[in-house]
Amino acid sequence: MQAEKKTVDGDLLPDANGKDPSPGGQTEGSKWERPRLSRKSLMKCCLVKWIIASTKQQGPADTSDSDLELSMVRHQPEGLDQLQAQTQFTRKELQSLYRGFKNECPSGLVDEETFKTIYSQFFPQGDATRYAHFLFNAFDMDRNGSIRFEDFVLGLSVLLRGSVTEKLRWAFNLYDINKDGYITKEEMLAIMTSIYDMMGRYTLPSVRDDSPFEHVEKFFQKMDRNRDGVVTIDEFIETCQKDENIMASMQLFENVI
Repeated sequence: MQAEKKTVDGDLLPDANGKDPSPGGQTEGSKWERPRLSRKSLMKCCLVKWIIASTKQQGPADTSDSDLELSMVRHQPEGLDQLQAQTQFTRKELQSLYRGFKNECPSGLVDEETFKTIYSQFFPQGDATRYAHFLFNAFDMDRNGSIRFEDFVLGLSVLLRGSVTEKLRWAFNLYDINKDGYITKEEMLAIMTSIYDMMGRYTLPSVRDDSPFEHVEKFFQKMDRNRDGVVTIDEFIETCQKDENIMASMQLFENVI
C-alpha cells in the first residue's frame, strides 16, 4: 500500500489531485478531520487577506529570523513553538502571519479601529462598523480593548481549522454580546443586523429590511427549547448540529470573518 502523502510544513496548497479540500473535511462514513485548507480557501478570510497583503508590502523576509523578530515588539507574544502546539497552523504559516501582523501593528497589539478599517475596505458597499465591533469583542477575550497576536491566531485557528463544535462555540461567543453565557433574541438580532448592514444593499439575492428579524425569529424558535427566553451554549450547539438549514445559514457568518 502506498504511504499516505505527508503534509508539508507551511502547506497552503490544494490536495494531490489539484483540488481544494472539502470545507468540512468530512467524507461519508468517516469522522470529521481537520481540513487542509488551500491558499485559495484561506484567502476567503478577510483577516488573512489583510495579513497577507501587509506581508507582500513588507517584502520577503528570512524566516530564520522569525524567532528573533518575536522579541522585537513592545508586547512580546509566545514563541512560535508554543503557538504551533496551541493552533492548527504550521510554523511557516505562523511566521507569515506574524510578519504581516507586526508590519500592521508594530506594538504587537491590534485595536478595534483597525478591525473597522479592515472590514470597511473589504465591504465598501455597506456599513461594517457594528459587525467589526462585535467581532473585535469576540477576539478580545481579556476585554481590555486590544488583541494580542496569540489571541489573534488562536481565534483564526478555530475559525479556519477547528472542528464543527469548536467553530460553534466560537460563534456562540460572538452572539453572546454581554458574555453572560446566554444568547438573547436581542443579541442575536444585533449580530444578524450588523452582518446584513455590512453586506449592503447590493447583496444578491437582495436583502429585505425584515430579513434579519425573520432569521432570528426562526432560529430562536428552534434553539430556545425550554422556552425560557434565552439560548444556552448546549442548546445552540445541539440545534445547529441537528438542523441542516441552520448550519447552512451559519455559512453567512463564516463568509464574513
